Amino acid sequence: MASELRVNTLKDAAGNNSIATSFVAGGSAKCWVNFNGTSTVAIRGSLNTSSITDRGTGQYTVNKSTSFANTNFAFMAGAGEDNASGTVSALNAWEFTTSTTKINSFEEYGGTTARNDRTFLFAGFNGDLA
Repeated sequence: MASELRVNTLKDAAGNNSIATSFVAGGSAKCWVNFNGTSTVAIRGSLNTSSITDRGTGQYTVNKSTSFANTNFAFMAGAGEDNASGTVSALNAWEFTTSTTKINSFEEYGGTTARNDRTFLFAGFNGDLA
């Protein structure tokens, strides 16, 4: 038997700090992943991520377990420091579909920018699921 809980507002145990459930549902990440992008790519932790595909140096595809309703979702990403001081890491996403997103990892050092594999990569997605 399936159960359903219907509420308009959530509060903490003391009855304070109320928040509308629409804000919680609309503002929560619907997909996120923390993964190692070097050697054998491996997911450390995730939500709604079925796998990561390694497409070459600094190129990955995040495969979602449950698709988004459309491609109008928000993407956030970051990379942890791996290399020499003075490097700048950046991630961008392209070729958004409802079920996959391709990510590129870049490093800038000494005026040169190139794709690179990183040990610590993070991506999150906010939007409506299908």
